Amino acid sequence: MRRRWDAGITTIAVLHREITALGYAGSEPTTYAWLALLKLAAPPKPPAPPTKRQVTSWMLTDPARLDAGQQEQLAAILGRCPELQDLAGHITAFAKILTRRPGGRLDDWLAAAGGCPALQPFANGIRRDYQAVRNALTLDWNSGRVEGRNTRTKLLERQMYGRASFPLLRKRILLTS
Repeated sequence: MRRRWDAGITTIAVLHREITALGYAGSEPTTYAWLALLKLAAPPKPPAPPTKRQVTSWMLTDPARLDAGQQEQLAAILGRCPELQDLAGHITAFAKILTRRPGGRLDDWLAAAGGCPALQPFANGIRRDYQAVRNALTLDWNSGRVEGRNTRTKLLERQMYGRASFPLLRKRILLTS
């Protein structure tokens, strides 16, 4: 049984059938109890490598907010791939531009990100709507309240399953304002 276990056969029912065919008269629970000891003695499985989603979230998170293990894993991953390390640097720089809002650094970032193939479509999109992005990074005005009202109106429409008329929708909006 030990040889079969070491060979990778870990299904108890299969192992029990094999040893029963060889003349073993014991029960399956006894076989299970013996194999449970082998499971306890087995070396622990190595941790699974991080998923793409985990690595992406680590790259988008401020390094000060990552714990030591996450920082080590991210550093090891970025150390294996210079292109990914370059991409992570551009992402971190853009995140700082978004959070600290220094609109003047946007031009520098666009010039630097132009050399990164993974960011070229994103940078081109910013260039197409450059003035709006620059205004969002420099002006204090935003359209958050308007977007919130639009979202709430759409929620009310969905709650009525499209069966209500405009006067009822209007009344619900006005009564909840």
